[in-house]
Amino acid sequence: MKQSCLIAAFFCALSPLAQAATDTTLDEIVVTATRIEQPLDHSLSSTSLITRKDIEESQAVDVPSLLKNLAGVEFYQSGGIGKQGSLFMRGTNSSHVLVLLDGVRISSATSGATAIDQIMLDQVERIEVVRGNDSSLYGSDAIGGVIQIFTRRGKGEMAFNGSAGVGSNNTQRASAGFGGQTGSTDFNLQLSRFRTDGISAINPAIVSNVNPDNDGYDNTSLSFNVHHELSVDHSLSASAFNSEGHNQYDNAFGLATDINESKAQISKFSLTSDNRLNEIWQSKLQGAQGVDEYKGYTNGVQSFTYKTTNEQVSWLNTLALSNWGKMLLGVEGLDQKITSQTAYTTTERKVSSAMAGYTGDHGNHQVQMNVRQDHYSDFGVADTGLFGYGYRFSDAWRVAASTSTAFKAPTMNDLFYPIEDYGFGYSYQGNPNLQPERSRNNELGMHYANDRQRFDLVYFDNHIRDLIVSNNLPAGTMVNLDEARIDGVEASYNGQFGNTDVKLAVTQQNPRDANTGQVLLRRAKFFSNTAITQQIGAWRVGAEWQYSGEREDIDINTFTRTTLGSYSLVNLTAHYKLDKHLGMSLRADNLFNQDYMLAHGYNTLGRTFFISMNYK
Repeated sequence: MKQSCLIAAFFCALSPLAQAATDTTLDEIVVTATRIEQPLDHSLSSTSLITRKDIEESQAVDVPSLLKNLAGVEFYQSGGIGKQGSLFMRGTNSSHVLVLLDGVRISSATSGATAIDQIMLDQVERIEVVRGNDSSLYGSDAIGGVIQIFTRRGKGEMAFNGSAGVGSNNTQRASAGFGGQTGSTDFNLQLSRFRTDGISAINPAIVSNVNPDNDGYDNTSLSFNVHHELSVDHSLSASAFNSEGHNQYDNAFGLATDINESKAQISKFSLTSDNRLNEIWQSKLQGAQGVDEYKGYTNGVQSFTYKTTNEQVSWLNTLALSNWGKMLLGVEGLDQKITSQTAYTTTERKVSSAMAGYTGDHGNHQVQMNVRQDHYSDFGVADTGLFGYGYRFSDAWRVAASTSTAFKAPTMNDLFYPIEDYGFGYSYQGNPNLQPERSRNNELGMHYANDRQRFDLVYFDNHIRDLIVSNNLPAGTMVNLDEARIDGVEASYNGQFGNTDVKLAVTQQNPRDANTGQVLLRRAKFFSNTAITQQIGAWRVGAEWQYSGEREDIDINTFTRTTLGSYSLVNLTAHYKLDKHLGMSLRADNLFNQDYMLAHGYNTLGRTFFISMNYK
């Protein structure tokens, strides 16, 4: 009943579309969906854009806080801000979502995931989210989609920005930056600091042998970008980022007196040369390094360390084919190295890739085609492709359909983890004969866009085979065994009515094991988000309502299946503009203090408040 009411409310909110003006279209530019600049309302893939304005108005702290407001995106953390979590896009696994930072991979080659929970929004300029198979553009991991995060850039006159605030659980946040443009050079330097006492990560009423103290978190982040135009046709840029997070956590298999801590570091550095070689040929050459390092400590003694270094080079060429569209040709190289106390049988892999693509508008018709081949030094070759077609009925309405393939390369843990004895006759080891997980996705969408409103309704059907799982024998080995099928509908709406902004996102999906029919763990069949903001003089006030249905999980004590209940959260925001540079902001999360779980046994934050002063 609640789902029916939510869906009805969603489509009632869309009724003003029938009277909306259609003389202009949205002018936001995105690059992730095609690796070529295009207006957001031209993307054949289901694409969302989060701007710096959206970030500032949300007053959210970290990237996951914003992403979970989007259609098709779920995120859970094991005990609050900064804690390890998992990102599910369209019901796929966390390792099925490729995360890029300014175009650079920062993922772990051992776990296969990206520590997106360590990226603070003070460092972020914009986020582009593309749902669906995108391996034909980016290679491994893009089965569920791609999230590209862009760090802050300098623009306009030289200026400072800064913010400072305090909140519940002894939370403290501060950020300062300086940047702008001088002559042919623009740059930005940003530093941020965040800390909180947090809460106990695991509920001691559910797991009796955990330390009941609060598990805090602190993060220090730095980003720097500089861009210099050598001439009208040639430019050079450099970008650097570093995030260091110190986290306390609970271990369900430890002692109540244990103090468990971890240190997570994400860093990246890139150099880019953009060159217009002639009237039709644009070239982009980039060299980069992305690093993920994670260390664990028990009672002050280091217990493990895992470090991945991703060394990358790419050369992309865009050819403008007069009125026929644009062609993309590119080659990429990736060298992944791991350093660990664990004695992996192999610690390096190399990947060489080639891609080609075409994007074009022909009257009312849109076409996108992409093919890519990736050569891996450990398992061989993966070929992927995408074909998309769109038809525009008017300046505002269009339909789009696509079919695509994707793959997920086995992680270094999957392939080369040495045999490890867990006691009680159980052991585990990697399997160097594994093949990639492979996917085929089909989708059909209807889209509307004008200068004040945007509506997207997309049906998707994703088949994933050769999923890598443990064979569950006493001497466990990773094998290609399972299959999954995830189909569903996602709908989103952004609208502006005078001084009122409305955002709605609804997802109905069925993420399941294709063999048994069981729902995939920690994924809801239905979830939604509604946000309304209102400008009243110098005040801007807003309210959010987040809803998620029931989810299946594994009981933290018995290791049997259990059900996590549905939940509804109400959040409030307010911003008062003191003058054109200075403002005061207030955010209240989980206003009604709902007790709920995202992962069985782990606590979530209750009612919290945060107040800050902001200068720009």
